[in-house]
Amino acid sequence: MQVLGSPLRSSWDPKMNTCCGSLLTELQHVWDEIGESEVDKDRMLMELERECLDVYRRKVDEASNAKARLHQSVVAKEAELATLMAALGELGFHSPSQAEKRSTSLKKQLASILPRVEGLRIKKEERMKQFADVRAQIEKISGEISGYSQTNDVNNLITEEHDLSLRKLNEYQTRLHSLQKEKSDRLQKVLEYVNEVHCLCGVLGLDFGKTISEVHPSLQQVAPEHSANISNNTLECLEQTIQKLKSERRTRMQKLKEIGVSLFELWNLMDSPEEQRRRFKSITFVLKSSESEVKESGALSQEIIEQATAEVERLIELKASRMKELVLKKRLELEEICRKLHIIPDMSTTPEKSIALIDSGLVDPSELLANIEAQISKAKDEAINRKEIMEKIDRWLAACEEERWLEDYNLDENRYSAGRGAHLSLKRAERARVTVNKIPAMVDNLMSKARAWENERKMPFLYDEVWYFATRIIVEIIASLS
Repeated sequence: MQVLGSPLRSSWDPKMNTCCGSLLTELQHVWDEIGESEVDKDRMLMELERECLDVYRRKVDEASNAKARLHQSVVAKEAELATLMAALGELGFHSPSQAEKRSTSLKKQLASILPRVEGLRIKKEERMKQFADVRAQIEKISGEISGYSQTNDVNNLITEEHDLSLRKLNEYQTRLHSLQKEKSDRLQKVLEYVNEVHCLCGVLGLDFGKTISEVHPSLQQVAPEHSANISNNTLECLEQTIQKLKSERRTRMQKLKEIGVSLFELWNLMDSPEEQRRRFKSITFVLKSSESEVKESGALSQEIIEQATAEVERLIELKASRMKELVLKKRLELEEICRKLHIIPDMSTTPEKSIALIDSGLVDPSELLANIEAQISKAKDEAINRKEIMEKIDRWLAACEEERWLEDYNLDENRYSAGRGAHLSLKRAERARVTVNKIPAMVDNLMSKARAWENERKMPFLYDEVWYFATRIIVEIIASLS
């Protein structure tokens, strides 16, 4: 009976000892009533004590396992706490010493860690959302700049969960601000390019929407509320488009200037009224302006060029019909000048030949007209050179005419009659005799001037294409002497 009492009862509290003692007393009483021997009682008591030890041992094992699990949880939470704090860049955590751990139960240690771990988990989720938002913006803007969409932002965040510190977040935010500034600068550049394309298309009369869509469809509405493509490729395409439009503007402007010069020449030549010219006032401005100064919508449109070309063609046709009149008019003017000078006009521009040349199209009417005007100018110069001699010839011819009249007068038997006008004829006869007496001197003077003229110009003085003094003068001299 001593084996049962001493080792077991020593660890029980008094109430438990009283309860166990009463039960043991009751058990012994029952055994006595049964008549169990002392040996059987000791055996049964030993079995009872062994069963109690098994229960104790099982409970100790369970308690030990619970302690191990609890310790493992504490260690795991401490490790998670350390990981979270390292990832978030938290530096304020104080790890308890071994002495502090020994003086604090595991449940208290776990209870003190769990709220901090949970708080850092929430903080990590919020921080990851911040990272995700910043990286999403970075990837979006980077895609807009590069022209390619970025879809690896989640994978990048997963690989960078080990560093979710404010320092890293600030780095991303700094990069985001830099990209936002670059985007703003690029958007401003795109806006400038688009405005320039719009201006050039307006001047050239081109479809702006179609032109800008060929670069990128998103450029039709460039504004903060609309996402416009700002990639390097788009900027390069815009620059190339602007250069093409400027080259087209330069080509059209040169073409329109050439057309304008022809148009003004024809207007002036045809004396076109102001109403006709007013329709093409934009061409007048283009002729006086540089490329950068031409900004009026449609000023260099294909329609304007076609209208101006059609006007030039119309005036050319009108000019062809009027040029015949002008050519004939100038030819008559030339012939009149030559008739007065007693020279033969150029036979290559006779009315018949001129009309035939114009109708055949072999000669430009303007060139033909210029040729005749040159002949007129030459004839007028010739008139100046021949003026003195021609005046002397006219006086000499007038004197010869007076001489013939005097001869007829002298042969008239009734010249001294008292008829009406006889006294006038008498006075004229007196003047004629004075003039006839001057003929030899006039001939000498005329011959001298003619020879001097011929010596100076190394050519004969022709009168109606004949060397006048080899025929007419001699004849007149003989006639006067006879």
